[in-house]
This record gives sequence, C-alpha cells and structure tokens, in this order.
Amino acid sequence: MPKHLHPNDGPVHPGWLRACHWLNALAVLVLVASGWRIYNAAPFFPLEFPKALTLGGWLGGALQWHFAAMWLLAANGLVYLGLNLATGRFARKFLPLTPAGIWRDLKAALRGALAHADPRHYNSVQRAAYLFVLLDTVLLVLSGLVLWKSVQFGLLRELLGGYEFARRIHFVAMAALVGFVAVHLVMVALVPRTLLAMLGSRSPAKESA
Repeated sequence: MPKHLHPNDGPVHPGWLRACHWLNALAVLVLVASGWRIYNAAPFFPLEFPKALTLGGWLGGALQWHFAAMWLLAANGLVYLGLNLATGRFARKFLPLTPAGIWRDLKAALRGALAHADPRHYNSVQRAAYLFVLLDTVLLVLSGLVLWKSVQFGLLRELLGGYEFARRIHFVAMAALVGFVAVHLVMVALVPRTLLAMLGSRSPAKESA
C-alpha cells in the first residue's frame, strides 16, 4: 500500500510557536537565576539560594540581567498570546476546559493511563497547566513592574498590597513557575516525543488506499 501524506503530516507545532517556546525558556532561565541573586541580597524567608545557581555575580549585574529578560518575557508573551488568539489556536487547544474534565484526566494520569499518542492534542490537565502558567506569568510581570518602578506604578502597587507584599507575590509566582518547569521537564523525560515536536519533528505519515 503506498503511503500518502495526511493533511496533518507537517510539523506538529508551527514555527512561530516553537520560536516563542524557546525564547520563553531562555527568558525564564535568566529571570529565575538572576532573581535568586536579587533575592539573596535582601531575603525575607530563612533561605538562601546557592550562589552557583544564580546569575549576575553581584546585585547590580543581576538586576541588569533580570530587567533584560523581563522585557524579552513580556514581548514574547504578547506575541505568543496575540498569535494564539489571531489564528484561533487558543480556542482549539485550550477550550473547552471543565473541572470534571480536569479531574478525569488527573485520575488517569495518576494511574499512568493518560494517553499521549497525539502531541497535537492537549488533555484537560495540560490545558489547565498551560493556562495556569499563562496567568502566573502575567502576575509575575505585574508584580515585577511594581518592584521595578514602584512610584510610577503606584496604583498597581496598592492593588498588590504594597511594595513588600508585591515582593512576596513575585517570589511565590516565581516559585510556581519553577514548579511548573520541573513538572514539565519530568513529563518531557517520560514522553520524549513532546520534545521532538517542539524541535520541529513531523507527524508520522498515515497509510491510505
């Protein structure tokens, strides 16, 4: 039987999505490493991050790296969200999303019975996780603006409970993002085809008469 290309037998993810993904990964890596160095300069919890895991060398250097990565994250996020909405991908990939669907797929995942045969399709747990990290990134940027220009963003500062509380919001949002990345890396290790898809691999061809 000859093999013919199915309409979906192209790259699993469009080029713009893969570019946004890797730029976002770079921005997050720089933000977290430099952010840990900034936190160490004025900690508010009884913990300190190992210097080897931080970026910037000193507070001023860490701030420069952090602000540069902040602009990359914000600009890249706007491009990602804009293209998702403009192409209709957001509705196709992330909706509908219901508590019942999340609970069903979460139970299947805990039993090891959640299928990952088609990397084009997101299950409800993936949809919820990606929407969560999208909202968490927005919170990171908003709280980061308060820490960057507290006087200029006075209204936003007050909405976030003041400068010191905004620092804690920023820290918790960062911790949530790191947690997401850790789980994401574990899932990539368990399902390597998801990494291949983000590197530009194509869907397997399907046989037809």
